[in-house]
Amino acid sequence: MAPSREKPPFPAPIIAPDFRLDRGRLLDFADAALLAARRAGATYADIRIGETRRQFVQAKEERLDRFSEDTTFGFGLRLLLDGCWGFCGAKALDRAALRAAVDRAIGNARAVKAIQTNPIIIEEAAPHEAEWRMPMGVDPFAVDAPAKVERLLAINAAALDAGADYCVSSFSFAMEERLFADSRGSRIFQSRTRTQPSFEVAVVDKNAGRFATRESLTPARGAGWDYALRCDLVGEAKRAAQEARAKLHAEPVTPGVMDVVIDPTNLWLTIHETVGHSTELDRALGWEANFAGTSFVKPNMLGNLRLGSELMTIVADRSQEGGLASVAFDDDGAPRERAEFEIVSKGVFRNYQTALGQAHLIGAERSNGCAYADDPTAFPIQRMPNISLAPNPRACSLQELIAGVEHGLYIVGAGSWSIDQQRDNFQFGGQLFFEIENGRLGDMVRDAAYQGRTVAFWNSLDGLGDASTYYLGGTFTCGKAEPMQLAPVSHGAVPARFRGVTVLNTERGDA
Repeated sequence: MAPSREKPPFPAPIIAPDFRLDRGRLLDFADAALLAARRAGATYADIRIGETRRQFVQAKEERLDRFSEDTTFGFGLRLLLDGCWGFCGAKALDRAALRAAVDRAIGNARAVKAIQTNPIIIEEAAPHEAEWRMPMGVDPFAVDAPAKVERLLAINAAALDAGADYCVSSFSFAMEERLFADSRGSRIFQSRTRTQPSFEVAVVDKNAGRFATRESLTPARGAGWDYALRCDLVGEAKRAAQEARAKLHAEPVTPGVMDVVIDPTNLWLTIHETVGHSTELDRALGWEANFAGTSFVKPNMLGNLRLGSELMTIVADRSQEGGLASVAFDDDGAPRERAEFEIVSKGVFRNYQTALGQAHLIGAERSNGCAYADDPTAFPIQRMPNISLAPNPRACSLQELIAGVEHGLYIVGAGSWSIDQQRDNFQFGGQLFFEIENGRLGDMVRDAAYQGRTVAFWNSLDGLGDASTYYLGGTFTCGKAEPMQLAPVSHGAVPARFRGVTVLNTERGDA
C-alpha cells in the first residue's frame, strides 16, 4: 500500500469546513485517517469527506406550503483488512472522531472475518489527482426564496386558470461537494448540483365522484436554477390542466393484447426497473435484496442471454450532459471512462454494473465505475450510472412508429409501477393514454397499464425512434440497500414500439 504524506495521525479539529477555503486542512485530515488505517494493519483504505446541501420548496394553489433546507457534513472511512471490508462514518472532523472511526472500521473488518467465506479482492489502479465541478449556470442556493416561491405560484396560477381544481408544484435542489482520497495516492475534489422542478394538477367531477391528475413530464437534471427557468413549467402546467380535464371525461381503456408505442417520458422508468436494477451485480449475486429483491439475470447468462431484440442497445455513461449520475469519478475513485460501456448490445446481455471488489467474481479485470454513497458517512455501494436506450441509427420518427400499428395504445408519462422480486414480472402505468387505430392517433382513454415479463417484453421491441426523438428522464431518489441510500440517476430513451403487449384496465382490474 502506497503511503500517504506523513502527517500527524490526529490533526486539529476542523470547526467550520468550507471546500473553497479549507482544502489543505481537509487533505491533512484525509492523510491522517489513511495513515492511521495503515498503521492498524489495513492493506487498503479510502475516505470520503463531504458536504451535502438540500433545499425543498413547495406551493399549493395560491400559498407557500413548505420551505426546508438542510446541510449534512461528515466523513466515511473504509478499509480492507485480511480480505474483509471495515467501515465507519462520522459527522465530525476531529481527533476523537478519527480515532473512533479507525478503531470501529478495524473492529468491523475483524468481525466480518468470522463469517466471510471469500475474501474481497480489489484490482490494482493508478491514483488520480483531480478537481471537477459540474458545469452549471446559476447556483440555486444563491437564488433568494421569494424568486422561487414566485415561480411556483405562477405555475399553479397557470394551471388553475386553464381549468385545474388543484395544483401543487415544487423545486428540489441538491449540491454535493466531496473529497475522495485513498491509500494509493488519489486525491479528488468534486462538486455537482441537481435540480428537480415538478408539479401535479388535479381536476374533479363532483357529480360523478371522480378525479384525474397529470404530473409534470419535465425531468430532473444535473443543472442549476437556470434550468428551472428555461424548462417552461408555466406552459406545461396549462397543457397539463387541459389534458387532466380530458382524461377525466375519457372512456376507460378496453383491455387486451395489443401493440403499444411507449413515449420516452414513460419508457425511462421501464428501463430503470427492468434493465437498470436487474443488471446490478450485487443483486445478481444475492448480496442485495432490498427494494424489489435480487435479479433473474445470473452471471452464467453473460454473453448468452438474449434480453431483447436486435434494436435494443442499453448503454451506461457518466458523461451525458445534464445526467444526474454524470460525474468525473465514482465514489470508488474510478474515472468516468470506466462507466462508458454497453450493458446490452443488440439485444444480448454483455455487462453487469460493478463496484470495487466485485469484478473478479465474474472474471472481469476491474470495476466499471458504478459506486455511489448518498452521504459521506455511508458505505459506497454499487449504484447505476446513467443508463440509456440507444436511439435507432436509421431515421425513424414517432409518427412512423404509430403508423405501423393497426390497433394499439400510445402511452405518455411515468405513473405507478410494480415489479416482482426477480425484476421479471412487471406492471407500469402512465400519465396519458391514446388509442391507435389504423396507424393514426385516436381518442384519449384512461385507467390503463401495461404488463409483461422483462425478456419477452424487450424481445417484442420492433420499432425505435432516432436521435431526434431522444429524451433524458430520470429520478432524484432511487432507493436501495439497508439502511436505505438514495441515488440520482438519468435514463435516456426514445419512443419505442412493442408488439403483443398485455394492456390492463386498472379501474376494473382485468385484462
